[in-house]
Amino acid sequence: MTKKLWGGRFQKGTDTLTDDFNSSISFDARLYKQDIQGSIAHAKMLGRQNIITENESKTIVKTLQEILKDIENNQIHFSIDMEDIHMNIESILTERIGDTGKKLHTGRSRNDQVATDMRLYVKDICSEMIDLIKLFGNTLLDIADKNTTTIMPGYTHLQRAQPITFAHHLLAYVEMVKRDMIRFKQTSDMADSLPLGAGALATTTYPLDRYFVAQELGFKGVCLNSIDAVSDRDFCLDFLESVSILMMHLSRLAEEVVLWCSAEFHFVTLDDAFSTGSSIMPQKKNPDIAELVRGKTGRTYGDLISLLTTMKGIPLAYNKDMQEDKEPIFDAFDTAKICIKTITKMMASMHINQNEMHEAAKGGFSNATDAADWLVKHGLPFRDAHGIVGQLVYYCIENHKTLDSLSLEEYQAIDPIFDRTIYEAIDLKTCVNQRNIVGGPAKTIVKRAIAINRNFLK
Repeated sequence: MTKKLWGGRFQKGTDTLTDDFNSSISFDARLYKQDIQGSIAHAKMLGRQNIITENESKTIVKTLQEILKDIENNQIHFSIDMEDIHMNIESILTERIGDTGKKLHTGRSRNDQVATDMRLYVKDICSEMIDLIKLFGNTLLDIADKNTTTIMPGYTHLQRAQPITFAHHLLAYVEMVKRDMIRFKQTSDMADSLPLGAGALATTTYPLDRYFVAQELGFKGVCLNSIDAVSDRDFCLDFLESVSILMMHLSRLAEEVVLWCSAEFHFVTLDDAFSTGSSIMPQKKNPDIAELVRGKTGRTYGDLISLLTTMKGIPLAYNKDMQEDKEPIFDAFDTAKICIKTITKMMASMHINQNEMHEAAKGGFSNATDAADWLVKHGLPFRDAHGIVGQLVYYCIENHKTLDSLSLEEYQAIDPIFDRTIYEAIDLKTCVNQRNIVGGPAKTIVKRAIAINRNFLK
């Protein structure tokens, strides 16, 4: 039987089933780097404060650095008997330097230790997510820059509404990207206070210098309430919320890609490298990557709900339930990471079928609003103009025509106010480029928006 580091009060070993159920090393092993970083900073502080000797501090720091290197070289095997990453590393340290290693845990608890590890980890993965989102955003901008004159129908209710450009459509997702970046930055800020020094829940009698440790680990400050320091997982929930919203954005784009590459739309053609085939139908080219992104979004929602449910009934301060914070974080990060990497490459490699987009914009009376605007500019109230164009559309439907194909006599049969300038007004290029106010689809406005967004993504 392996003696637990906390086993002094116990006269009987834990059941193997208890070990398996209680242990978190199978998943929290990925926190090894953050745990060693925190331990190094703590050991340095213990030496500075003369809580342990300077030599002991240096020996601990040096050995922890060696352990970190050995872990990264796959030279260390973690033990389930040591339960978690914290006790595994402490056990390895003690094996190497004897009783000096046991002094590392002076003035701290696993409660404030794991809270520190998780905050460091969340800060690290927020930074990684921001970098991936930047790459995704710039990829969308690259596509947009090449399609500022690619006219397509804009939709409401999935019905053709008004003509826009593909660039303008993609820039809507860039706005989402910008908000995602802000959210992950805010999440990092929420994690940016040091819990170490809070102890189990009531700090310690040792003269710790928490501000030194915070500076060593790159935290902006320290947690000011020891109970909250060990029991807070809001920053984890913030991360899961940020991931969920990011995945919702990716899912919306993925759904549009699924539609666009269908024979019914044929707006885009996916690269073979990001498509799959059918096991029975030889002709099929399936948008499985987009569908998987859409499907995995629900998985990240589950991660958020899982931790929200775990936290909702926990009294202060630390409870073992909080061990359940890690797997949702790890899963959500891994899922979002592979999704955004893959969809970025998929978008960059797909072909834009510009002619098909333009033809679709010509159908569905997407220029009807512009016909109404022409009437308003000729003195009619908008409500009257709306009614007149509605009559024109009905006439076109009954006679299998478009607004572009109507003769001037047909226009004037509905209302004599019409003259030949109506044709220029309802030309798709005019419809797009006259919408030249901030936020609109006109080429000049879109080009300016692309430049502003590139600067933001820097």
